[in-house]
Amino acid sequence: MAFSWFRLAVPLCFAILSVIVAIIGHHQGKWLHYDAAMPPPLPAALGVCTLAGMALIWRDISSKMKGENRTWSGLLSQYLALKGMGWLGRRQRKKLEADTLNVKRKTNITSGNRIDGFRACHPITTYEHYRELISRIAAGEEKVIIAEKPLILAMTSGTSGASAMLLSTRDTNSEFFLQGVTVCLDAMGGAFPATDSLQRTTKFFYSPTFRQSEAGIPIGPNSSTPASSRHMLNLYTTPAPAFEVPSEKDTLYLHLLFALKDPSVGTLESNFASTVFYAFSALQDRWQELVEDIERGKVSSALALEPKVRRRLEALMKPDPERAAQLRAHFQDGFRGIARRLWPHLHLVLAVDSGSNQIYGEMLRENYCQGVPFYSPFYAATEGLIGVNLWPQEPNRHYMLCPRSMFCEFLPESSLEEETPRTLLMEEVKKGHNYELVITNASGLFRYRIGDIVKVVGFHNQCPIVEFQYRRGQMLSVRGEKVSEALFLNALKKAVAQWPGAQLLDYCCAESGIMGDSIGGSDPHYQVFIELKGVRNLTEKQRYKLDICLQEDSAVYKSFRIKGSIGPMRVQLVAEGAFKELRNHMMAFSSTSPNTFKMQRVLRRKEFADFLLGKTIS
Repeated sequence: MAFSWFRLAVPLCFAILSVIVAIIGHHQGKWLHYDAAMPPPLPAALGVCTLAGMALIWRDISSKMKGENRTWSGLLSQYLALKGMGWLGRRQRKKLEADTLNVKRKTNITSGNRIDGFRACHPITTYEHYRELISRIAAGEEKVIIAEKPLILAMTSGTSGASAMLLSTRDTNSEFFLQGVTVCLDAMGGAFPATDSLQRTTKFFYSPTFRQSEAGIPIGPNSSTPASSRHMLNLYTTPAPAFEVPSEKDTLYLHLLFALKDPSVGTLESNFASTVFYAFSALQDRWQELVEDIERGKVSSALALEPKVRRRLEALMKPDPERAAQLRAHFQDGFRGIARRLWPHLHLVLAVDSGSNQIYGEMLRENYCQGVPFYSPFYAATEGLIGVNLWPQEPNRHYMLCPRSMFCEFLPESSLEEETPRTLLMEEVKKGHNYELVITNASGLFRYRIGDIVKVVGFHNQCPIVEFQYRRGQMLSVRGEKVSEALFLNALKKAVAQWPGAQLLDYCCAESGIMGDSIGGSDPHYQVFIELKGVRNLTEKQRYKLDICLQEDSAVYKSFRIKGSIGPMRVQLVAEGAFKELRNHMMAFSSTSPNTFKMQRVLRRKEFADFLLGKTIS
């Protein structure tokens, strides 16, 4: 392989050399007076250096693991992109480390009396303070909230309520890239050296539908999309025409098809672990169809594709019975640990698997992706970058808050219900305590409560390191008991472990108050919907085990249960695939993109709870 790449490098180097000589000769006429048989000294020296440099580059390229059927131009562009990102990542990491040594110096409002003036001028805000102002911006009014016109009106995922529309600006996007993407790539390279290769990545992402405001400003998700990543698409297994397919289901099929064709895939990537999990679920359902397409060198006729898109995709296909036979044998051996068998050189799954995505990360590690490391790189929201994970190999997902990205204040958990709570600054928070984040960013949010509760688990120099706990709107509370998502999930996992043969696939809850006549009259209680694999029925004793496990973990919940103020949980086992259907239902309702969707663990809309009631099998 090295010899073949060197043969390609030599003519390329001579071509570059000839261009350099011609340019220098054109601008420096005196060199042309040298004897034609004797090369001018400076151009010759430059040429030798260029040739030597290109030879070293090609030697480095040829030594790295590569995907199959790669062109030399594609490999060179990927190599240069990775080198450039590596240099930028090291530079930004150095800046970040310097920032953590003096967090006060990194903001213009935290010195002397400025913070008091800032607090007086800007009371703590919620989305209701911005709703009407953002509507005016959408209608075309200029210089409202911020001086510049926003790039897009970014829709939140609506995890804990209705979707909100926020401003996304060039500054917030560039900060996310510089302080988030490049720094996390640097951390990833240090923790997983094998990712420094020229293998392709399979990235599960989709082209969202944007609509236009009255003023022509795009309205949609503020996340990585094929359009925003168009210069990077050659790094991915999925070809560009696939992103012209409007159907998420069909695009996912194409993601899987072209990933399966390439046995040298190095990374699986998505915004969230849930997207990777749904991809493997689809693979388990459709593997036979996919293998047949690879064997025949065709794209399934079941996909609703425009004729020109189909032609462009099928031009990239050719019959590959050998690969099809390999794949068929792997699938027939079962799906536990399937990722490493399909792609023997798979180094990493790159996706956020904390918060509401924790359950999907755990299921992937236990089943489809056994033995593959995971890296959850960011703590981010529509509001911008909040923190970065500098410890990729740690099992707990901890994120260091980025002092340049946004200005953070902290509301102690005990004061969340106060009318005018006092905030703390980075240097005032304490390890082991929970706080709600209050942020001020470059896109017009001032002292804004984002609704995330985090625990401070330590410090990196002066910067707090946090662990996500829960969303305020995702607490269960029928009598003021306040059971968080993390607390409930831990109890649920303990209960499922005591149900023989059961594997948890998904879950959510609803407070009985929103159910109305759907469940009849009873004491306030939790309605719990769970999807299991390996179990089609639950006994009353098994259902009650979940209630017992939560009582063991929450003294407050237990006291209400003993007094009879809260009734026993009602546990509904729903049909397999019910949560996949609920996901589609929720996305249609909120206009959320598949790239940003997060499952609601506490349902606040009766129609969603009724939907799952209709899917109950036990």
